[in-house]
Amino acid sequence: MIRFLYGAQLDREPMLAASMFSDRAKQFRDRLNWPVLVDDQGHERDAYDDENPLYVIAEGPAGQHMGSMRFLPTTGPTMLNEVFPDVAGGQIVSPLIWECTRFCLSPDGAREGTISTSLMLAAAELGQRFHLAHAAAVFDRPMIRIYRTLGWAPEVLGDAEYGEARICVGLWDFASAPLAQLRDRAGVSEKTTDRWFREAFRTGRTSA
Repeated sequence: MIRFLYGAQLDREPMLAASMFSDRAKQFRDRLNWPVLVDDQGHERDAYDDENPLYVIAEGPAGQHMGSMRFLPTTGPTMLNEVFPDVAGGQIVSPLIWECTRFCLSPDGAREGTISTSLMLAAAELGQRFHLAHAAAVFDRPMIRIYRTLGWAPEVLGDAEYGEARICVGLWDFASAPLAQLRDRAGVSEKTTDRWFREAFRTGRTSA
């Protein structure tokens, strides 16, 4: 199941939140060797988690984190503009562009092939329902192949070395998101995605 939760709502879901931040540490510090901060609980958090972002989280049957990503409007503080402006070729600021960062899969989510596709589908639906133009993201360069396989690859604005990894900044066009193809790959119906949004926002189509 996909959950849409703002940062201020994470206290209501302690197990889901704790497993998300723990899985982020395992992915970004332990596997990718990114220079991220991990606290004494084994959680990877940064300053942007304090900006009340909108998290898109794939929740497992026991209420655990399976995969997630984090959205913030580029009109406020973002990692793109404060940490990686040189990679993107300058700052990205628009009410129609939201930053998407910390795309993370748990070990179980990585083994279950549909989790990443479900997250991409949820992001595409979010952009269209919030009437956004683009998502801007920092991602590990090998992800480009996965995005192309899914049929929704970004326009790459630049890349650079980061720790032991090579990262990219890219833009996804929400208008061109292949929703039907993503639903088919994820094994998710349009009725199900409608339910995701109804349960999260208590409405159908949503304005930003």
